[in-house]
Amino acid sequence: MSLRRSFAAVLVVSAAASAASGPVAEKRSLSLEGARKVIAAAVTEARKLNAPGGAIAVVDDGGNLIAVERLDGTFAAAPNISIGKARTAAMFQRPTKLFEDIIAKGRTSMVAVSEVTTFTPLQGGVPILVDGKVIGAIGVSGAASAQQDEDIAKAGANALGGTMISAAVTYLESSKVAAAFARGTPLLEVDSYKVHASRREAPGMAEIHERDTDIIYVLEGSATFVTGGSVIDGKTTAPEEIRGASLRSGETRRITKGDFLIVPHGTPHWFKGVAGPLTYYVVKVATGGAR
Repeated sequence: MSLRRSFAAVLVVSAAASAASGPVAEKRSLSLEGARKVIAAAVTEARKLNAPGGAIAVVDDGGNLIAVERLDGTFAAAPNISIGKARTAAMFQRPTKLFEDIIAKGRTSMVAVSEVTTFTPLQGGVPILVDGKVIGAIGVSGAASAQQDEDIAKAGANALGGTMISAAVTYLESSKVAAAFARGTPLLEVDSYKVHASRREAPGMAEIHERDTDIIYVLEGSATFVTGGSVIDGKTTAPEEIRGASLRSGETRRITKGDFLIVPHGTPHWFKGVAGPLTYYVVKVATGGAR
């Protein structure tokens, strides 16, 4: 893969100080040499993934551009988008996918941030860390997918031996989990997966999820569970969701406490009989269709 390189160097000033130097502190800065190393690792990953193109930008911790590289075959707007992703990751010290997910979940007011500072809430921007400190960020745009943009960016960010900043850990205390199971409501919903605290006391309708794969773990109770076959009187009740009265010619099994099932997207399934209450976790993972 041939490349066209253009590097914009910035002057990096580091203030070194001893313990007695008062308000002056020592600060690590990302150099042009370091930015080139980050980009080289990202290009290697792009080749490994057979990316059809891509623009890779590296900024310092203040969001100032250090270097940008555009691979052949990349669309014209990609370099500017990659710079925006890198600046957002640096200024907020978080991967840009975090902000894309927040907006996708309905908090559209987040876009107002762009009126006061650089903000590109698109997956593909990742902070660069050394010794736990953010010293810059990398942004990638124009690969085969948003996930591939992020994978390439992560490979570049890891080139300096730092530790990735990830999205915040989600913690729900036991009382909230118990309350969710009592009502049979979702515990967590993000862009690529959902976790449901499911509860049934009676049979349900036959279902087909055209996009989501269901990963099921039974906590309490038992049920007659049918998979496969065809849905009788099936109708689309929501985008990529089909429901009907029952299933014809499916496989029937008895499920009970401790059982684990994976129902791939597109597979008809039906809780035909429930010896309730039946409580179970369902992790819904988007593995089919497009979001």
